[in-house]
Amino acid sequence: MISLNTELIVFAKILAAVVLGGIIGYDREKHGRDAGIRTYAAVCAGATIFTSVAAHLGDLAAASRVVANIVVGVGFLGAGIISRDRDSNNSSGLTTAATIWCTAAVGVTIGLNEFLVATGTAGVLYFLLSLHHQKWYLRWKKKIREKEEHA
Repeated sequence: MISLNTELIVFAKILAAVVLGGIIGYDREKHGRDAGIRTYAAVCAGATIFTSVAAHLGDLAAASRVVANIVVGVGFLGAGIISRDRDSNNSSGLTTAATIWCTAAVGVTIGLNEFLVATGTAGVLYFLLSLHHQKWYLRWKKKIREKEEHA
C-alpha cells in the first residue's frame, strides 16, 4: 500500500504531467488540430501515473515492463492516427503520432523523477511543433525544395 505522502507526490507528478503535456499540445490546439491540449495532457498524465505506480512496486523488472508497454501502447495509438491517401499519395498524422509518442516519454520521465529531462524535452517538442509557423523555417524549407527541383 502506498502512503498518503507518496500519493501526494504522485499527484503532484500528475499535475506536472498535465502542465507539460498541455504545453506540448498548445500549438496544435491553437492551429485547430484534432489532437491538442487535452490529448497531449492526457497521454502525458497516463504515462506518469503508470510509471509512478510501477516505480513504487519495488520490482525493477516489473517497472521496466510497465514502461516498455507504455512505449508499445502509445505507439499503437499513434499507428491509428496515421493515414495515407492512395489517390494523392500523401500521408497525414505522422507528426501527431510521433509527438504523442514523445509526450508519453515525457510522462515516463516525470514518473521516474527526471524533471529536468521532462521539462527540456517538452520545450524541444513545443519548438518542433511550432516550426512550421516560423518564417525562417518556411524560407529554409522553400529554398531546399527549389534546389531539389533544379537538380
